[in-house]
Amino acid sequence: METSFVPVAWNPLKAPTLTAAFEKNAALATADLWATGADGPEDAIVHSDGSVIVGTADGMLLRVDGTQVTALANVGGRPLGLEWYGDDVLVCNADLGLQLVSKSGTVTSLVSAVDDERLVLTNNASVADDGTIYFTESTNRWTLDVYVNDLLEGQTTGRLLVRSPSGELRTLVGDLQFANGVALDGAQESVFFAETGRYRVSRYWLKGDRAGQTDVFLDNLPGFPDNLSFDDGILWVALASPRQGIVDLMNPKPWLRSLAFRMPDALKPKPLRHGIILGYDDKGTLIHNLQDSTGTVAITTSARFSDGRVFIGSLADPHVAVYTLG
Repeated sequence: METSFVPVAWNPLKAPTLTAAFEKNAALATADLWATGADGPEDAIVHSDGSVIVGTADGMLLRVDGTQVTALANVGGRPLGLEWYGDDVLVCNADLGLQLVSKSGTVTSLVSAVDDERLVLTNNASVADDGTIYFTESTNRWTLDVYVNDLLEGQTTGRLLVRSPSGELRTLVGDLQFANGVALDGAQESVFFAETGRYRVSRYWLKGDRAGQTDVFLDNLPGFPDNLSFDDGILWVALASPRQGIVDLMNPKPWLRSLAFRMPDALKPKPLRHGIILGYDDKGTLIHNLQDSTGTVAITTSARFSDGRVFIGSLADPHVAVYTLG
């Protein structure tokens, strides 16, 4: 899509260092690597048999168990976030919107447009017990193949949306800078959502005295937050990359952003190969700090906890990392 580049100045807080609570470590370097045979299993959902279902850069939905890879469907675009929707798999297709994939591999479009405008970059979702779907559109300006441009530009065109079981669509929170991960809390009283370009996770209240209000839950994170999940009382936050000094330097300077935009893609800022998965309780206390400073488990875009293990996806690498939580 043709989009003019209009950078917006923003002054980030000083980035926290990877020390103290965020102490650099290589815990994830011990993870098992389940090969997928394709690049970019960005998210993984866990099947009851212990295998995982992933979506890869070639548009395939795969079942992976560490020994075998089984093709389930081709969704015709780039699958990002995945969720169970009954027996079906809900796919956040960056290019085509929300889709459902049945056990037989039939792909059905669920949402491709909101308010008569095509979704540009559908990213992540969370499904309530009653079938309500909370999901993000990261930006309405830039497609996934040039997502870095949205982070460089700093426009706040992302949003958190909701689809009711009857199919009604509405925006819960707008004006977000690269809206990304989504996760309902355990009681389904609130929904967490990440803004990659603002290094933060916020919480939108669905019930109680604060219903309809939004609070910042985690601010000034040490990296770029991607997908979220909530399991067993822990909010898992995948950081696709640690913060980069050059990006924070450019944030308040539109002219520097414009200069970076005009550079060849190979010279634009890109994720660092340093995996980071953080786990917080519902009060915002850091419980788990899992990293791989060796670069083996890197571009960490999702984390799911199941049966004592954390299943970690990557936007770029050809494997799912499976880490046994001690």
